[in-house]
Amino acid sequence: MSCERKKLKPLSAGVVLSFDDAYVDEWFEADKVLKKYSWKATFCVCRIDSIGDPQIKKLHQLQNNGHEIAGHGYHHYNAVNFVKKYGTKEYIKQEINPMISAMKKHSFQVSSFAYPYGERSDSLDSLLTSKFKIIRGRAFCEDIPEKEGCYFRNSKFMYAFDVDNSHIHFSIPYLVKLLDNAKKNNKILILCCHKPVHEVTKNYQVKIETLEFICKYMKQKNLKFYTLNDLSKQE
Repeated sequence: MSCERKKLKPLSAGVVLSFDDAYVDEWFEADKVLKKYSWKATFCVCRIDSIGDPQIKKLHQLQNNGHEIAGHGYHHYNAVNFVKKYGTKEYIKQEINPMISAMKKHSFQVSSFAYPYGERSDSLDSLLTSKFKIIRGRAFCEDIPEKEGCYFRNSKFMYAFDVDNSHIHFSIPYLVKLLDNAKKNNKILILCCHKPVHEVTKNYQVKIETLEFICKYMKQKNLKFYTLNDLSKQE
């Protein structure tokens, strides 16, 4: 009798929409606008012990709606900078273990982690590999989609392209190229952003209009919505 591992069926072309930090009220309002597209997203939460009870309830509602609640650090430290100064043991002690404990306290079982500021290293990835199924950074942008690092490569380590409208590399035409490349080559595009707003006034803000454009374009091109945790089943 064969003992070979069953080969997983390749995932269809699609997109992971991930949100970082703790803009829970704005995420909740965005969900009201975008649920008509049957979307789903991954919300990577930091400083969860500083979030109020109404926001915790909203996170549970988002989870009940099919979205993923993931980790983004307890204090939102820059992992690379912190480890250089204080070492890996202190990083786990101050940033990771308290986050996992706090999330459990609020009944969230975290399987995905997004680095604050997107900065990572191989040593940090190795350090966290036993704690999370998916570990996400942010992509350093190229000039053509085929060279971008923001596509799923059947690994638990991945990078996201930032679609905040205030981000220096963001543009709708380039976003369309990334989406079209995912469709053409049956890839999964990883995107990240922060605070959904109607009008951009600061950094780390994404227009609701941009999110709705992504959802509409995905429906038009028959691209599937994924969470980060969905991808762990392929790793």
